[in-house]
Amino acid sequence: MRLMGLDYGDRNIGVAVSDAFRWTAQGIGVVERRRDAGEFDRIADLVKEHEVSEIVVGLPKNMNGTIGPRGEICIAFAEQLQQKLNIPVHLWDERLTTVAAERTLLEADVSRKKRRLVIDKMAAMLILQNYLDSKAKR
Repeated sequence: MRLMGLDYGDRNIGVAVSDAFRWTAQGIGVVERRRDAGEFDRIADLVKEHEVSEIVVGLPKNMNGTIGPRGEICIAFAEQLQQKLNIPVHLWDERLTTVAAERTLLEADVSRKKRRLVIDKMAAMLILQNYLDSKAKR
């Protein structure tokens, strides 16, 4: 079974999934957040479609390691997700993943408009890949 990585944002949730061996992460898209909490249904559909057994949610910590208001929101989202989908949901330190994704896209000379379309998906991919790499070293 695969893992899913989520980058929870104000407007969008970036989504990535692992390969069947849990070696690599691939960005698969973005789920738009909605007032009616419809994003949970869309994520549930993706979990079924990609045969996901666990989810990794990026936890934005402050640079000193503390959890601020944004982190609290992500923790609450992860708890809701676990209750609704009834599968393990892990939190993973995502400090600087969006910055790294932005830098990679800038170095690839991707236009601002195109960067905006893929940044969330790429951040989710980095979160999941970092998680996978940490598990592979053990």
